[in-house]
Amino acid sequence: MLKRKIEQKLIDWKNTENRKPLIIKGCRQCGKTFSVLDFAKKNYKNVVYLNFFENPDYASVFAGSLEVDTIVMMLSALLGSEAVFESGSTVLILDEIQECPEARTALKFFRIDGRYDVIGTGSLLGVKGYGKEPKSVPVGSETVIDMYPLDFEEFLWANGIADPVIDMLKKRLQKETPVPEALHNRMKQLLLQYVVVGGMPDAVQTFVDTKQMDEVLQIQRDIVRSYEDDMVKYAEKKDKSRIKECFQSIPKQLSKENKKFQYSVVKKGSTASKYAGSLQWIEDAGIIVRCYNLSITELPLDGNAEEDIFKVYMRDCGLFVSMLEDGTQYDILQGNLYGYKGAIFENLIADVFGKMGRKLYYFHKDSGLEVDFVIRYKGQCTLVEVKASTGNTKSTRTILRHPEKYHVSQAIKLGDYNVGRTEQLLTLPLYMAFLLKEL
Repeated sequence: MLKRKIEQKLIDWKNTENRKPLIIKGCRQCGKTFSVLDFAKKNYKNVVYLNFFENPDYASVFAGSLEVDTIVMMLSALLGSEAVFESGSTVLILDEIQECPEARTALKFFRIDGRYDVIGTGSLLGVKGYGKEPKSVPVGSETVIDMYPLDFEEFLWANGIADPVIDMLKKRLQKETPVPEALHNRMKQLLLQYVVVGGMPDAVQTFVDTKQMDEVLQIQRDIVRSYEDDMVKYAEKKDKSRIKECFQSIPKQLSKENKKFQYSVVKKGSTASKYAGSLQWIEDAGIIVRCYNLSITELPLDGNAEEDIFKVYMRDCGLFVSMLEDGTQYDILQGNLYGYKGAIFENLIADVFGKMGRKLYYFHKDSGLEVDFVIRYKGQCTLVEVKASTGNTKSTRTILRHPEKYHVSQAIKLGDYNVGRTEQLLTLPLYMAFLLKEL
């Protein structure tokens, strides 16, 4: 069974006094239902489970009065002995809550009532054209947590890397001393495996159990196909084909020298006015993440982001690699990266930073200056260069030489190296990106 970070968040929520109903948001198949049910069974005497996607009839319970006693009575009648409601020891799980907007509205009443805990999960919550919006979103009556596919640290746990090893890596980062060679090589190998497997629970479990990459690829491509099916099934009619075109253009966008997202690459002659909503749909569904260009390298990053200039990455690097041509996985595991090398490792770092909850930014100037990522690290604006090979860091060095102009005094180079430092530039192995947590 895969260990997930969401477990601790659920425990923290349960230990909060006067807790509000909880909503777990995340892309399809990232493990929401499994984690919530596992937590519920371990922590509650009674678990009442409704899946609105599998059983649309359950929505009728919420069609009339939303008084808690009425809902409880209806559920008891509908589910019989499966629905035991005891104050303080029952959790009601509303799976795929976006299928029943009235159930979302009812959270407000459960919050006021306070006898039962409620957890809702949703994969297309707030996605334009998907279902009906609730009459009233229970603002202030719910706690929302975003859930992602497994991150690199969770992948390490799944592959038998225990916390003492991760603690050792943290110490090496803090002291800026090299990682012992044997561990360094093992971590590099695990990172390449993570690049191709990614974090979808089904793909990770299959990899851990069988090590059969063809089976992993089949699972990933099935997931990508199911996402495309969602686009066709749930989007508004005029958007269906546009959303799919946007999604399918991502590998092409990232293989360009200038990786800025261009609507003309989606379809010749197309514009933002025609396709912006389609791209937003995919982002709202949790499938992609945007990385915004900064007008200036200065904190606060959010305040300096250019809304209409951005790159687009897949939230999960394994799904990105599965969208590339056959044989790419084999090449990556062998360390041969060819044409896609920059895109693959950039998407990897976007995956790592994104799953940490970081917003993504980069810096590009028409003069040719370009830095892959810019983050807040240890209270400072920090440049992050991602190098698939030994590539140069000309732009970074230029920026560091002019602190009065660019307001930056530190940079990190991630690549096929061990830990080291030259003046303002900290060099780290790619696998250490997940440790750059200090804001």
